[in-house]
Amino acid sequence: MKILITGGAGFIGSHLADRLIADGHDVTAVDDLSTGSIKNISQHQQNSRFKLVVDTILNAVLMDEMIAQCDQIYHLAAAVGVKLIMNRPVETLETNVKGTEMVLSIANKYKKKVLIASTSEVYGKIMNGNGPPPLREDMDRLMGATTKRRWAYACSKAFDEFLALAYYEKKKLPVIIARLFNTVGPRQTGQYGMVLPNFVQKALIGKPIIIYGDGSQSRSFTHIADVVECLPRLMMVPAAVGQVINVGNEEEVTIRDLALMVKKMTASGSEIENISYDRAYGPGFEDMQRRSPDITKLRNLIAYEPQHDLQSIVQSVIDFYL
Repeated sequence: MKILITGGAGFIGSHLADRLIADGHDVTAVDDLSTGSIKNISQHQQNSRFKLVVDTILNAVLMDEMIAQCDQIYHLAAAVGVKLIMNRPVETLETNVKGTEMVLSIANKYKKKVLIASTSEVYGKIMNGNGPPPLREDMDRLMGATTKRRWAYACSKAFDEFLALAYYEKKKLPVIIARLFNTVGPRQTGQYGMVLPNFVQKALIGKPIIIYGDGSQSRSFTHIADVVECLPRLMMVPAAVGQVINVGNEEEVTIRDLALMVKKMTASGSEIENISYDRAYGPGFEDMQRRSPDITKLRNLIAYEPQHDLQSIVQSVIDFYL
């Protein structure tokens, strides 16, 4: 098939391009390189089955031309990372909302199948005792106040989901929504606040490993190889159309334990330091205590089981930065 990946030079997009090309497809990636990198897709620059278009997804004429020519669309282009959201809120909202609106509108014009990459951030700050149970796709969500900029990304991606589902229900556009949980692995940068590459880079050069808050907050990390195994398989399953589907790994770890694991696996002399959220992001920053997926729906649709445990995930990031 001819496949279009928006954000195709980014961390996830470039790995997805690798997978799709290996499967025999022709891939066009569109990326404005604001957070993506030519380096991520350099292995395909001489490949006639790969094409990179450096432009914004807000270019309506270009997007119309590319979507008309493709068979499927993976819409991954988005402003991501807590630091980016805090520092560039206007670009975050414009890219995430206007960009998705553009993609869905043109995809509907040509009735092309679309996978929308969403995020576990849409669950907000659900709390239940010491934390929420594994997060299920149909759970109620709890967002912070609009005065808390931290929630802008979550709300923008939730709007993307609402819009995609409206196109499916009212216009019969074949849409799949994949809610990704903390995807990590080679090529991911710590530049925009991604925790694991930040920890690894600091540990390898002996600088302090910085934990925001007390480190008791927990997350579930998924290796990029598992994610790019899931997405094309979901695109092939008719029952996935019109669905919101968690894509992740159920293995949980506290951020403090993750820092200790990184320190041990790198044999690093780095100190582990805690700084407050207020100091890192400004007064009133809010975070979620736990974020772990219920992946029952994913299992039922494609018989999915994660192939990478936390130790192998951390090792792959260490190997990348060595």
